[in-house]
Amino acid sequence: MLRGSKVGLRARHEDDIPILQAELYDDVVNYSRTEVRPWRPITPGSKESQLVVDDTEQRHVPFSVVELDGGTLVGTATLWGIDHHNRSAHIGLGLLPASRGKGYGTDVVAALCHYGFVVRGLHRLQIETLSDNAAMLRSAERNGFVREGVLRSSAWVMGEFLDDVLLGLLVQDWKPDSKSYAAPGR
Repeated sequence: MLRGSKVGLRARHEDDIPILQAELYDDVVNYSRTEVRPWRPITPGSKESQLVVDDTEQRHVPFSVVELDGGTLVGTATLWGIDHHNRSAHIGLGLLPASRGKGYGTDVVAALCHYGFVVRGLHRLQIETLSDNAAMLRSAERNGFVREGVLRSSAWVMGEFLDDVLLGLLVQDWKPDSKSYAAPGR
């Protein structure tokens, strides 16, 4: 498990999937704001769910996010679009509604940066988020991400086009915090 100050990132467990599907995926508005694909209903337990992990997939690394105090599931985090040639990837996360506003997002981004830069040896991480997603913008910028541009009217969300903000962080500009993100014992 990767450990931040408040949360840990661990492998997705089978019993995480129904919670994540009910709290994140089945929320049509939330899903529509976070994904580029249109929402469609998925039968509970379906292997078609994007929440089901394919351990053979090398360009997409999904995590479940848990509170360090008690191990309660609080969301999902992903390093996706991993490009080994250019040593880059994208960061994504989704917090359950009851877990928002507690500083978990900033901690998740920090842990994903550690994973991307230290564990995977990447050179660049990137985040794309809607321009009105103040929580994600704040989490990214607190971790050193720089706004690199705005993709005007690039996201179709619930009947209207919205702007996306593109943020990037290079390994040489990353300032890791002093916490250890690796599991204890080594």
